[in-house]
Amino acid sequence: MRKILFLTMIAVLSAGSIFAQKSALKDAKRALGRDDLNEARTLIKQASTHPETANDPETWKVMGDIGNKAFDNQRTNAMLGKQANDKVMYDGLYDSYEPYLKADSLGELPDAKGKVKNKFRKDIAGILRANHPFYINGGVYYNEQKNYNKATDFFQIYWDIPSLPMYEGQADAFVKDSTFQTIKYYAIITAIQAEDHKRALSMLERAAKEPFIENSAYKESDIYELMASEYVSLGDTAKYLETLNFGAERFPSSKYFIPNLINVFIRQGDTQKAMNYLDQAINNDPSNACDLNSVKGALLAEKGDYAAAEAEYNKALTQDPNCERALEAIAVNYILQAQDLKEKTAMLSDRQQQVANDKITIELYQKSLPSLEKYATLLRGRNAEKHELESALLKLRNVYYNLSSMGVDKASELEAVEKELNL
Repeated sequence: MRKILFLTMIAVLSAGSIFAQKSALKDAKRALGRDDLNEARTLIKQASTHPETANDPETWKVMGDIGNKAFDNQRTNAMLGKQANDKVMYDGLYDSYEPYLKADSLGELPDAKGKVKNKFRKDIAGILRANHPFYINGGVYYNEQKNYNKATDFFQIYWDIPSLPMYEGQADAFVKDSTFQTIKYYAIITAIQAEDHKRALSMLERAAKEPFIENSAYKESDIYELMASEYVSLGDTAKYLETLNFGAERFPSSKYFIPNLINVFIRQGDTQKAMNYLDQAINNDPSNACDLNSVKGALLAEKGDYAAAEAEYNKALTQDPNCERALEAIAVNYILQAQDLKEKTAMLSDRQQQVANDKITIELYQKSLPSLEKYATLLRGRNAEKHELESALLKLRNVYYNLSSMGVDKASELEAVEKELNL
């Protein structure tokens, strides 16, 4: 008898607990109906954490409705010209999203008979479709607050909503236009600003797999440029190189992939590969001769092919007579040859050959001067960094000194440049 009574008490207590949680759910709905959102939140939180109601789709539907109501109230105020609290508005919009997804997910579970009766999907789908564009506004709001993680959340939700299962088979539910493509970019950029590189990379990889829509914010190649940069941030050299190679092949006219590949090969000492990509880059972008032909010239000079290097520098200067990189490089090209010949001459015993070599050495030093002097003038004109100008002046001093020591009067020029260097 006592055992029966004990079991009866347990059953009554259990039923009471279920009733209490069901009551909390109903009370939350009533509080929502009378716009008492604080009370509604308190009650729905109880229901969402209790085992008896935590898996009830209605619990999460009501929680989503509470967030949506907070959003709607403030949006209505804004539409009527009343004071609106943007933070409350967008936080409500944000807080509605995950509960709505959970409500829909739970609603899709089959019942005891194996049937799915999701009575909330239609309503949730309608609300999310109506709210979809406002997630852009929320992202912009939090971006202006410099809360880049939260801005990313809003932009990513905007990106995610059209792909939700509830819209499967509804091709016309959303318009995926240039605005849609632009918001993907905003999601990625704000994640980068938040220094959440793994998240940014995940979104970049996703964007790369999806169809690209032309827009005014960015080009398709930008996705891969950012991807390469994020691999650098994460220290993944292999993936960085893989992305550069892919980008170079897919976007040959880009000024990012091939130049960066060239730099990689130069650092690795693979001059031939660097030269191959340089030739491709020059063909793709002949207007960038100042940089590209100057780099090619430098690689040729490293191999000791001074004549070929000079030809590349002259190509750069033909296109841009003020190309500082080429002006300095061609001057150094002559100086290196002069110094090399001077050192060889010092080892000779044949006086006639020494005289002949000295003549060539002087010519090489003199050839370096017009470019080097112009380079120094350009640096002064743009108020270049002190170390840049000093480097150019030291080269000039070297040339003036050597010419003076070989019988060419450069005393006044040497004195002037030493004075400028405070020597």
